[in-house]
Amino acid sequence: MVDRPDFHIITGGPGSGKTSLIEALAAQGVHHMPEAGRAIIRDQVAIGGAALPWANHAAYAELMLGWELRSWHEAHDRAGPVIFDRGVPDVIGYLHLCSLPVSAHVSQAADLFRYQRRVFIAPPWREIFGQDAERKQDWAEAQATYEAMVTVYASLGYELVKLPLAPVSERARFVRARMGEQDG
Repeated sequence: MVDRPDFHIITGGPGSGKTSLIEALAAQGVHHMPEAGRAIIRDQVAIGGAALPWANHAAYAELMLGWELRSWHEAHDRAGPVIFDRGVPDVIGYLHLCSLPVSAHVSQAADLFRYQRRVFIAPPWREIFGQDAERKQDWAEAQATYEAMVTVYASLGYELVKLPLAPVSERARFVRARMGEQDG
């Protein structure tokens, strides 16, 4: 499939301000697709499932892939640009981070389900990084996740646009300005 110029990804490591930024953009009327990770963790904990990043990496990755594919399809029903809190390539980054093989079907998904060529990436930001019940990664893993996403997205032909370490409102202006350039 061809790249979708109106499908914009914001990716990066945990605790780098992605979700806060996406919430700010949503408040401004930008359509968005939520992150898979937290929702999967909540659901798996609620049902006593093992597809958790601290229990079964491979099962968790498969659930993330399914979520991202569903989000990609659902976004087709939305008019105008859509922001994704991560995308299909993030699953590959996660598998690399966990030293797991990338199955052919995961690679095929990343090749078929494309997004805007320029991807926004949130760099590690120590001052806002925090852990909670769903985000158990430490600072070193947050940095490693960022590096994994840089490597994977670049290898898939995406151009990374680094978000500034700035207040959410400034980041939102930065993204909106560049989305206009990409969609226009």
